[in-house]
Amino acid sequence: MARTRTTKKLAQRIDLNYFKRSTPLKRAKLWLSLLVPVLAILWIFWYAFHKDARVYSSGRMSAPHAVLETQCAACHIQKASGFSAKVQNQACLSCHDGPIHHASQVSTPDCATCHTEHRGRINIAAPSEKSCTGCHANLRTTGAASRYSQHVRDLADGHPEFAVIRENRRDPSTIKLNHALHLKPIRRGPTGPIVQLDCADCHRPAAAKNSWSYADASYAANSPTSETVKTSASNGDALPPHNPPTGRELMAPVTFANVCASCHLLSFDKRFSEGVPHDKPEVIHAFLKKKFQNYAAAHPSELRSARDPDRDLTGKPLTPRIQTLTAAQWVAIRTSDAEQLLWRKTCLQCHKLSFDRNGSLPHVQQAAASSDTALPHVVEANVTTRWMPHAKFNHEAHGGFTCVSCHEKALRSSDSSNVLLPGIKTCQTCHASGPDYAESRCFECHTYHDWSKRKEITPTFSFPPLETGGL
Repeated sequence: MARTRTTKKLAQRIDLNYFKRSTPLKRAKLWLSLLVPVLAILWIFWYAFHKDARVYSSGRMSAPHAVLETQCAACHIQKASGFSAKVQNQACLSCHDGPIHHASQVSTPDCATCHTEHRGRINIAAPSEKSCTGCHANLRTTGAASRYSQHVRDLADGHPEFAVIRENRRDPSTIKLNHALHLKPIRRGPTGPIVQLDCADCHRPAAAKNSWSYADASYAANSPTSETVKTSASNGDALPPHNPPTGRELMAPVTFANVCASCHLLSFDKRFSEGVPHDKPEVIHAFLKKKFQNYAAAHPSELRSARDPDRDLTGKPLTPRIQTLTAAQWVAIRTSDAEQLLWRKTCLQCHKLSFDRNGSLPHVQQAAASSDTALPHVVEANVTTRWMPHAKFNHEAHGGFTCVSCHEKALRSSDSSNVLLPGIKTCQTCHASGPDYAESRCFECHTYHDWSKRKEITPTFSFPPLETGGL
């Protein structure tokens, strides 16, 4: 007969003091509960003993401030219970100045509002989009109405067309150039081969070191006595960038010696193979006189020449007459003829010249000094080097793209007054929000601080190793 097990009998087999007995698991829990807090306290005291504040840090700092990761007091105010959570502006301004944006701005944000630390090795100079749109999404100024767009939320939302395109500005340069003609196969010189020019044959950054395809060494070696090309930035209200330029951001003005001289010859007389200097009319005039004077001295037979025969009323040619000139007369005539060719044809192809009141140059036959008063004035080139002064642009960062990818207007422009900048839609093709596009935050093109008004800072922070004699 089977035994009968009741609940009461089974309960009698259970030790009611089981929880009082020690077990390996219980001992492990006890030691862990004691050791972990002790180790944590020792860890904190270890960092405190070595004056390392990283144990209290909210995260790693940006690369420029990495040296301050263990120096919380450099930015945060030290209190009895620790350090203040908020960084004061004075802590930032003690190392570097940050001039205000515009004098008419309603309020000036704190440094930490735009430049937030403890986010790792990030570019702290690159603020978030909200830092800019916090004001520019509904722009207000302290004075009169702002002349800037008042509802800009990002590059694709509210950003206006570039002013130079929106206002249909014209290029004030007086240099005449047909871009469409030069970008087609063109003959190099009167009897030269057919060549295909590229944009980089004429337009390069100032820091570019590669050789010029159509330069003339003789012109490049001789600098003009005065620069006739005066440049402008189109608008003096620009905020200069913080970082100094490298010479590769913008294109340098075109020079005759590097770009034009090999094709556009400045020949003036069949007796000479070289051309006149690309310089002021006064310099050219002196060059011509000296050239012809030296030539007349070496070739005195040139002073006796046959003049073209006159014609009578019937049109019948008369016998040619032999004319003998003095050296001064011959030089004056040859100089005048050469200058008529230069001023009326060669120079006028590219430059704008202003003549006397009658719009003409008197023919110099009386004396060599006559042509001194007949020299034209070359109007300043007035080349604009920066069309968008409120934005920063770097051609080097876009070096992988062909020039006509953005400046496609150059393929059709036959008028030198055309502004060949691309519109904002060209930029929006690549720069947009999302992981598949290039960066489009405001800081990419705009600067906030007016660095032209920055103040010099007196250093106050000591490098920690120097204090302890570590170096």
